[in-house]
Amino acid sequence: MAFHRIYVRGRWLFILLVILMLAICKLPVMAEPQLTEDEQVNQILEKSLSIVEIDKEIARIQAEKEKVAGDMSVTDKRIVQREQEIKEKREEAGKVLRAYYMGERELLLRAIISFDSIHDLFAMLDYVDIIFSRDRNTLDSYTKEYKSLKEEYAKLDGRKTELEDIENRLQTQRSRVAQLEQQIDGQLAGRSDADRLRLLMQELTNYWESAGLEEVEQYFDALSKAMNKLPSWIEDNKKYLEINGFNYTIHIPEDALNAFLREQDKRFDDFSFRFEDGKVIASGKHDNMEIAVSGHYTVEEKPKNGIVFHVDELLFNGFALPDTTRKALEDKFDLGFYPGDIIKFIQAKSVEMKDKELTVYLKMKL
Repeated sequence: MAFHRIYVRGRWLFILLVILMLAICKLPVMAEPQLTEDEQVNQILEKSLSIVEIDKEIARIQAEKEKVAGDMSVTDKRIVQREQEIKEKREEAGKVLRAYYMGERELLLRAIISFDSIHDLFAMLDYVDIIFSRDRNTLDSYTKEYKSLKEEYAKLDGRKTELEDIENRLQTQRSRVAQLEQQIDGQLAGRSDADRLRLLMQELTNYWESAGLEEVEQYFDALSKAMNKLPSWIEDNKKYLEINGFNYTIHIPEDALNAFLREQDKRFDDFSFRFEDGKVIASGKHDNMEIAVSGHYTVEEKPKNGIVFHVDELLFNGFALPDTTRKALEDKFDLGFYPGDIIKFIQAKSVEMKDKELTVYLKMKL
């Protein structure tokens, strides 16, 4: 009877499990959102633009790799030369040390105390001084060459590590390009307008490289020059600088910043900045080119204390540029703000962007 009850109970559990599985199978599957035709085309074009820009980064990294490899080759040659030089110095130093160890130099000291005249003494002292000076120079030279060789080895090890890092970055970027190319090929497969899209991809690339990139760089260059003048502007507009004991705070409303920038360069007549919840957003349109940049500031201590701008997103005519392009622009143009240029003994402590205002909190240098 007990066995029969277990069998019946197990049978019902099995039936309930089957019913549950059937019910799950009948549940509607959440379909991925379908892109519109325009969204699909824009996605393909954006990926093609990313490939072009990442290819530039690959070329840059490749050039960096070749330079490091060349430096390593030079270091290798120097090490071989140093090893030969130190071998010769080691033999000379060994002779000197053996002379001291075997007591040969003691003969000179005995000769000094066995002089027959003052003239002989001075002559012997000059002779001993020459020999001992040569000994010191020999030992010092060996020590110097040995230290130099160790430095060359350390330099070579550092270069090897750097080369490995470069190689990893190179492989990462190549993998990104290969993946993007595969995605584009997959999206173009079976499309009747594949040839037209490839033509659009080429036209977008040409437009970006012939005019778009230059336009973006001109904006960044103008902004970099304007930011260099911002400390002086704040000095002349102390209403934006709040002093409370040893605490200093800079408040820059977005409308004031826009007015300042337009005073510096007419290019900003078509450009505007906004401060929203931790982000700086800038956008504008000029000659059928629409540019939008968003990023954030962070406090950095090197190479000097200040707030440094990081580009989180860069759009050209609605197409997002890859991180490699954003990083290249950050490296080329300094959009930072350095409070120490206003008052030498203060430095940035923190920064925030909200309520249409950029606020920089400062502290005294210790």
